[in-house]
Amino acid sequence: MKKRFSKFFGTRQFYKLALAVAVPLMMQQLITSSVNLVDNLMVGQLGDAALGGVAAVNRFYIIATYGTNGVLAAAAIFIAQFFGARDEERMKQSFRFSILSAYAIMIPFFILGILAPEGIVHFFTSDPVIIQLGSAYMRIAAFTFLPMALSLGISSAMRAVGETKIPLVISAGAVLTNTVLNYCLIFGNFGFPRLGVEGAAIATLIARVLEAAVLLIVLSKLDLPFKTKLSQLFHVSGQLARSILIKAAPLALNEVMWSLGMATLFKFYATRGPEVMSGYSIANTIGDIFFVLFGGMAAATTVLVSQPLGANKLDEARDHGYQLLGFSVMLSLLFAVLMFGSSFVVPHFYQVSPTAKQVAVDVLRIMSVMFWIYMGNTQCYFILRAGGDTRSTLFMDSGYMWTVNIPLICCFTYFTGVDILVLYVIGQMTDILKLVIAYSLVRKEKWVVNLTQF
Repeated sequence: MKKRFSKFFGTRQFYKLALAVAVPLMMQQLITSSVNLVDNLMVGQLGDAALGGVAAVNRFYIIATYGTNGVLAAAAIFIAQFFGARDEERMKQSFRFSILSAYAIMIPFFILGILAPEGIVHFFTSDPVIIQLGSAYMRIAAFTFLPMALSLGISSAMRAVGETKIPLVISAGAVLTNTVLNYCLIFGNFGFPRLGVEGAAIATLIARVLEAAVLLIVLSKLDLPFKTKLSQLFHVSGQLARSILIKAAPLALNEVMWSLGMATLFKFYATRGPEVMSGYSIANTIGDIFFVLFGGMAAATTVLVSQPLGANKLDEARDHGYQLLGFSVMLSLLFAVLMFGSSFVVPHFYQVSPTAKQVAVDVLRIMSVMFWIYMGNTQCYFILRAGGDTRSTLFMDSGYMWTVNIPLICCFTYFTGVDILVLYVIGQMTDILKLVIAYSLVRKEKWVVNLTQF
């Protein structure tokens, strides 16, 4: 028994290296999540309808972001493996591909957000006040898609070669700017106009533009191996583009389908009332502070699995994959305790209805109990992705969601009168079976592949 579980434990040096890669990104996401929490608290002072409207828009925002990150993750796999193989030219081409593909995804979302904000918010709710406030927010926030595509592409490439501190610092500056501007523009402080939800959107847009500008300046100054000239942006080998697309298509499709699934679940939960929309949004915003563990382990997996695969160190990559799985689950138990503890304090800072607060508390506690299962599933996903086994990631992630989770919740939503707590628990319990499937795919080891040899 001891021998069976030994593969999930690494050396002290391994854990130091994993944390050295993971912690900067975790800190970056922690800063972002903490500021999002503060932003959420500010918008929450405008009432349940304002918070519900912004939450609905953020679901649309997440679809665009996750779809883009799916393509960028595939490109990052190649950047990391070419970095391991010391192949700078194809690293540069992979980076160019990532920037072009990010804009190919973000621009349609930008256009849709500008032209049809009411229709987007109406998908989630028929409440006219929520639709009005959400649409006002969307008309401005949609412009953030353009600088965000550039920021995501540059940051992803930096992390793929192990440079995690620079995106951390720049992101910290951007979210601090966002917070200060939110305080000024939402409530009209320091002589600024009181703009409510529109002020929150303007603050986010300014912060995103500044973030992209600083990243571009830093990229131009540093000698990073993937850096390329603007005039060569469209110089990408057809063979390499096809190779990345083969891996990117399932990842992008998975991320879009997963975020669409989350948006659909949000729609189901919203049928239980605007207070549920607010409470669920609050719980997710608080939960994001602890879900930073996922981003950190994603970065660690890219460096400790993808790079050895590119250097043709297959046994080392395989060992690291299983060790990261064990490490991530151990860390998740600590994070779960902290998340559960937060449910007694943080939701009560919101100036929303008592019902919304109670929904937030209940959902947050359920999340904490299930957290280690979420982490196990997600780490299996990262391992499969690191070696380019993107078909398996599509099957075990969004494929499972749309064939099991969503039909089940849909039935309970529209054919029973169960309250939000029961509805949410039923949905989360499906992740237990998902973990069994995910780990079985990891054990097949189709992900132990060197993608640079073509």
